[in-house]
Amino acid sequence: MRRVLQLAALAALSITAFAQSPKFRVLAFYSDTVEHDHVEFAHQAIRFYEGAAKHDGFEFTPTNDWNDLNQKKLADYQIVLWLDDFPHTPQQRAAFEQYMENGGGWLGFHIAAYNDKNTQWPWFVRFLGGGVFYGNNWPPLPATLTVDHPEHPVTRHLPANFLSPANEWYIWKPSPRENKDVKVLLTLASSNYPLGMKDILRGGDLPVMWTNTRYRMLYMNMGHGDKIFTSDIQNRMMEDAIVWIGQTKNAIRNASLEK
Repeated sequence: MRRVLQLAALAALSITAFAQSPKFRVLAFYSDTVEHDHVEFAHQAIRFYEGAAKHDGFEFTPTNDWNDLNQKKLADYQIVLWLDDFPHTPQQRAAFEQYMENGGGWLGFHIAAYNDKNTQWPWFVRFLGGGVFYGNNWPPLPATLTVDHPEHPVTRHLPANFLSPANEWYIWKPSPRENKDVKVLLTLASSNYPLGMKDILRGGDLPVMWTNTRYRMLYMNMGHGDKIFTSDIQNRMMEDAIVWIGQTKNAIRNASLEK
């Protein structure tokens, strides 16, 4: 009888441990020494994803030490977040490349994708789908966004169009949409043009959220200032995004799921 009770107790402990195991682990990088509006967003994003982690059963760890972007540390995590900053050293860049080329997951916000002629990181440009930063509106303004693929797990809870809170919107040349491996999920609606007061976006194709289907990755242009998390609609999308990346298998790199 004692043996039966011991086995039952062990089984109960195993079930409890399994139920409590995180579905996936997220390492979120941010900086406190960058532009104030980017710091503000990063801290709000950390609070938001800490809440999402409890709701969706994943583990969320923030760090402002970008030297944690190394092979040993990344091995323990299934997703890396960049909250309005990016790697600053060749060693950090190399570790991230290796991580993504071996099936790692990435979710980047706003300036996380910034690159220009001085960046000198050709792999990262290809990773983003080929788009290079070309310009932005100013000041930050709300904008209507159009859903390109309503069937996608990240956008399935969105209406066909919705008003996204005030943000600094980036435009890219060439448009990532021109890359056959890129799937654009959200686009700035043409009804927004002209957008801006000091710096004005007057037209053109402006993808706002996309994935390069060769990787487990998603980029969102949103991330400037303290208004980003004021939309319940957009918040649901941001939660769906991290769950999608966390639950997507490495096989996504063959693009069969995304085409």
